[in-house]
Amino acid sequence: MVRSDTRDAIRQRHREAHTEALLTVDVGPWIDGETRTDEGIGGESVATIDPVIDEPIVEVPACDDTGVDRAVDAAWDAYERTWRETTPRERSERLSEWIDAIEDHSEELTRLESLDTGKTLEEARGEVEGTIDTLRYYASIVRAQTGDQIPAGGELHLYTRSEPYGVVGQVTPWNFPAWAAAWKLGPALAAGNCAVLKPSAHAPLSTLRMAQLSEDVLPDGVVNVLTGRGSTVGEALTQHKGIRKVSFTGSESVGEGVMRTAAGRIAPVTLELGGKSPLLVFPDADLDKAADAAADGVYYSTGEICDALSRVLVHEDVRDEFVGRFVDRAEEYVLGDPLVEGTTMGPLTNREQYDTVRGYIDAGIEAGATLKVGGDVPEDPALADGHYVEPTAFADVDNDMQIAREEIFGPVQTIQSFEAYDEAIALANDTKYGLAAGIATESTDLAHGAAADLEAGIVYVNAYGPILPEGPYGGFKRSGIGRDLGEEAIDHYRQTKTVYVNLDDPAGAGGS
Repeated sequence: MVRSDTRDAIRQRHREAHTEALLTVDVGPWIDGETRTDEGIGGESVATIDPVIDEPIVEVPACDDTGVDRAVDAAWDAYERTWRETTPRERSERLSEWIDAIEDHSEELTRLESLDTGKTLEEARGEVEGTIDTLRYYASIVRAQTGDQIPAGGELHLYTRSEPYGVVGQVTPWNFPAWAAAWKLGPALAAGNCAVLKPSAHAPLSTLRMAQLSEDVLPDGVVNVLTGRGSTVGEALTQHKGIRKVSFTGSESVGEGVMRTAAGRIAPVTLELGGKSPLLVFPDADLDKAADAAADGVYYSTGEICDALSRVLVHEDVRDEFVGRFVDRAEEYVLGDPLVEGTTMGPLTNREQYDTVRGYIDAGIEAGATLKVGGDVPEDPALADGHYVEPTAFADVDNDMQIAREEIFGPVQTIQSFEAYDEAIALANDTKYGLAAGIATESTDLAHGAAADLEAGIVYVNAYGPILPEGPYGGFKRSGIGRDLGEEAIDHYRQTKTVYVNLDDPAGAGGS
């Protein structure tokens, strides 16, 4: 389904939105409490492209090694000067002030997020709300963090301290810019670290604006945001000897390189990488709920989601009925301008990803899978400038096909069938990834049993999502190492120190 509009109207709307958005955000890296645009941070620039009209929103300065050095130095100065001495209560109060400022500008951030990524306003608004919720969670729980006293005998006082690393480096992806920044910054700052964060060159604007909203709230240098390409500024950041801990969200191949680089410095890493997540639809499932989960899990945010439920494994007894309901659900999506309320699917975020997704669709057809819906670009000429792909689904997919094994990162669903529980689990686990999985069933026993048997870090039952800050998020196998979110994430940003205090017999020290 396509929203009625004209090509010229969409172009004009977006160009005006660019002008309006750039009135509120300073375009340049945020270092030591100010936006830097001088030659001391890099001499080039990178355009961030509006994927709806395939035109630049603005040229963003690209940092080089000098910019990275300045940001890391600023972060260490802030850490040594003020942040390391703050109490959990003080950090909570500062973070809460920053969050209030972000909340006051939530609609502005929503618009930036939509322009930069192609997300619908509804999606972008929900993710900004998730950003705020995540930061509030960490501002709250930091006050509950304690050390441990370990009983070890009358002449020994044994206890632990949890201490920050100092300065951490963080790299976030283009599919969830603001929310991913909160996933990284929330626990890192709450734990007492200062941060140097690099957002994707494809979508840096909302993250820059968030950092700018910390002015006069967080001490200068506590949060630094570097702009530029991953191959230059991202690599320089992860290699920097002043970065004590690295957290990266992105592709499997780049994550492998980040881990290798960090290993050379013996620096700990958190990696959230790719996925090829299955949804198991058992014969007792509510098929309407199952179809909704399968559609939400692969078409939300145009399928550019790490934990996309992009492999449906459905019991053969209900296969045909499920496929029919899923196709009906896919055909309900309204492709159009994301800035117009009522649009339910926007374009892919960049041209490279558009070409990649189109290539996978061609590969599925060539491999003999049955195209059930979509598979092309929208016919409406009003959308011709954008990176649009129709909601697509293949049936009769074999687990050895490329579309069943590789992460597509677009609105493409694959549907396979199984005969028995053991076969379903084996098919689901037959992948190098293990980020997420879904289960559709009305049986509590089956839900818990399958959740235990699936090799995945996150399991959704009878729906896709939600993702809450209380729940640790991360994968098994090549989907990554460590966890974002939850209390566990704070632990990834702290080191444990064990203190042994040897005590004399109080009687020999003047006691009676």
